[in-house]
Amino acid sequence: MTAEWWERARAAETERARELLRGLVAELRHRGEAPGPLRARAGTARYRTDVVGWYLRADGSLGVGAQGEYYVLDVAPSVRARFRGVHLDPAEPPLQVGRGARDGESVELAELVRRRLANP
Repeated sequence: MTAEWWERARAAETERARELLRGLVAELRHRGEAPGPLRARAGTARYRTDVVGWYLRADGSLGVGAQGEYYVLDVAPSVRARFRGVHLDPAEPPLQVGRGARDGESVELAELVRRRLANP
């Protein structure tokens, strides 16, 4: 398998994950759930961000933006961020969130979407 093959496979996985997130956003809007400001976290500290959307995980570690962007909301601690907030760039969404993590910490994105829709 070549590097080109791996790149195409990764791009296809990312596109499938984006489709899941766009479907989630469409369903949340259909239900009348308005997006709200997302907060980043660093341990117990919470920082304002420039992102509006919905939390994907109940613990606030992942979010989805109003246009279906995927955000990791864990950031490094910062005194400056306490006053100014943090800027977040969207990340490429994986189909398997936490791949390579300890047992029980990895979950399929489709399952996170299902849980989010089941628990508004």
